[in-house]
Amino acid sequence: MLTLDFHPTGRHFLQIPGPSPVPDRILRAMSLPTIDHRGPEFGPLGLKVLDGMKQVFRTRHPVAIYPSSGTGAWEAALCNTLSPGDHVLMYETGHFASLWQRLAGRLGLVTESLAYAGPDEHLPHAPGWRRGVQADMIEERLRRDTEGRIKAVCVVHNETSTGVTSDIASVRKAIDAAGHPALLMVDTISGLASADYRHDEWGVDVAVSGSQKGLMLPPGIGFNALSPRALEASRRSKLPKSYWAWDEIVEMNKDGYWPYTPNTNLLYGLSESLDMLLAEGLEQVFARHQRWAAGVRAAVDAWGLPVQCADPAVYSPVLTGVITPEGVDADALRRLIHTRFDLSLGTGLGKLKGRMFRMGHLGDSNDLTLVAMVAGVEMGLKLSGIALAGSGVQATMAHFSAHPVDREKMST
Repeated sequence: MLTLDFHPTGRHFLQIPGPSPVPDRILRAMSLPTIDHRGPEFGPLGLKVLDGMKQVFRTRHPVAIYPSSGTGAWEAALCNTLSPGDHVLMYETGHFASLWQRLAGRLGLVTESLAYAGPDEHLPHAPGWRRGVQADMIEERLRRDTEGRIKAVCVVHNETSTGVTSDIASVRKAIDAAGHPALLMVDTISGLASADYRHDEWGVDVAVSGSQKGLMLPPGIGFNALSPRALEASRRSKLPKSYWAWDEIVEMNKDGYWPYTPNTNLLYGLSESLDMLLAEGLEQVFARHQRWAAGVRAAVDAWGLPVQCADPAVYSPVLTGVITPEGVDADALRRLIHTRFDLSLGTGLGKLKGRMFRMGHLGDSNDLTLVAMVAGVEMGLKLSGIALAGSGVQATMAHFSAHPVDREKMST
């Protein structure tokens, strides 16, 4: 019989790319007594987190906060702006881009997918899952849409299944160069608060995010950052919506309240997360994640294994995907590492199942956390009989030693 109360000694190493490890100070904040979500104490909390999320999204416009997963925020983005039968252009960079497309189809939208299709020596069946968005492909497709049938372009900022961060500003430039009126929708579920994201500056109409990645919270909060164009589109949208409808949420949010019961204690945690992120400064947060990512990639290079992302210009600061040698079951490797070292790694999803694993470097992490992760992976690779070119542990330690962090700038 499965027991749920067994915990090995020491702390479990949760190194998947989300849910990320939650800092103790956020867990403590979430343990505060629940208050009346219609009472006088709640409004200031609501206003604080709504303003803080605007700062994180880098927008002057409304941010809708839902008691939901990121998947719910996907649906909210589409059903608030589109009508049945509308044509949506989706760019496929990985498994989550594919899932968003499937969700759009189930809502009654007509979906079309673009993807990089060049040769790839390691994953010939999924070359587009090793690269970021090719904005020129989007521009070319929109130029051919002379009747304006395409109503939205949907792209993923940081593709959690692959470790690729796409250039969102280039997508906006492509849409503008084509002179096309389509809305730009961006999934930044794993990118927000870990990778540079600029909602207003990049001309994004709807951004989608969740609480369990860079915001360092448990799952349970979904976000939509909105533009004036998106709000205008929502007044014409014909897709059914009630729970997800922006109008009531945006109106009641003016006083810090919601039209239904929000997840009060998660909002306590969000308030604490925002204090941490904004005190450290977003630029410093992004630099910290880039530094961690470079240290982990140094290990992969030392092992002589290919990084899932084939383009160094779009390496993710959030996670690093590793392709295993032909014939090596990446899931069996992950199970071995979990059993022997109490270390959880991300699995290969969709087209990548069994061919790669993912190492997360986000949330409540530090240099020693990531060195330990690399050590656990290296031991697992050796136990699996994989010949390594060198020591990843030594490479990661050398990188972190050569690139010290200014601890006075770090959040406490």
